[in-house]
Amino acid sequence: MIDLGGKVALVTGASRGIGRACAIRLGALGATVVVNYHTSAGAAAEVVAEIEKGGGRALSVQGDVSNFETALEVVKTAAGARGRLDILVNNAGTTRDGLLVSMKEADFDFVIAQNLKSVFNCSKAAVRQMIRQRYGRIVNLTSVVGLIGGAGQTNYSAAKAGIIGFTKAMAKEYGAKNIAVNAVAPGYVPTDLTAGLPEEVRERIVGLTAYGRMGTAEEVASVVAFLASDAASYVTGQIIAVDGGLT
Repeated sequence: MIDLGGKVALVTGASRGIGRACAIRLGALGATVVVNYHTSAGAAAEVVAEIEKGGGRALSVQGDVSNFETALEVVKTAAGARGRLDILVNNAGTTRDGLLVSMKEADFDFVIAQNLKSVFNCSKAAVRQMIRQRYGRIVNLTSVVGLIGGAGQTNYSAAKAGIIGFTKAMAKEYGAKNIAVNAVAPGYVPTDLTAGLPEEVRERIVGLTAYGRMGTAEEVASVVAFLASDAASYVTGQIIAVDGGLT
């Protein structure tokens, strides 16, 4: 049984999808959860209410973590909630799909900032606190497209592949400080980000899995919770695909 009692966790982009599921799971396991959101205040409040309904403790904090100064403030707020920050789940991200030949530079830059720069921002802000504690668990949300690529997603694939390299490098830098850094690579999970995929694309992806079905945000959250816990105390620098055998 994973016990996160006494731990403080910050989950970015936690108002919906996989981030929401991660926040709720960490809260159910005893962590005080800081629910970060950018624009969806109502949805974030619902996540906080869901955690509290289950007997957990949570609060929400607004902020676009792709902006460095904003990310610093979000992390500062999270650490100030209980005087420490044990777990950081870098989940915030978005897509702006399109073929490379027609992709606008702004769409490439935006996706890199939202998905990859946000990981740098929050990790840099959190690591000082974790060094002082000599304890930390960072879990980054990448994607199977960071491993195998995705047509029409050169920007998103590049960002998610960047997270993989970032994860491995940071794990090597801070393992001696008892800070573990890992990443989870979800496969096809129904969320707002995947809702726009054509039905034939969804069917093709599902057909490539070993299970012949889509995953769920809760299944991803289970692996995130494991990596955020002391049950994974000798696991760092790893990329765990939660994709039903797709890769």
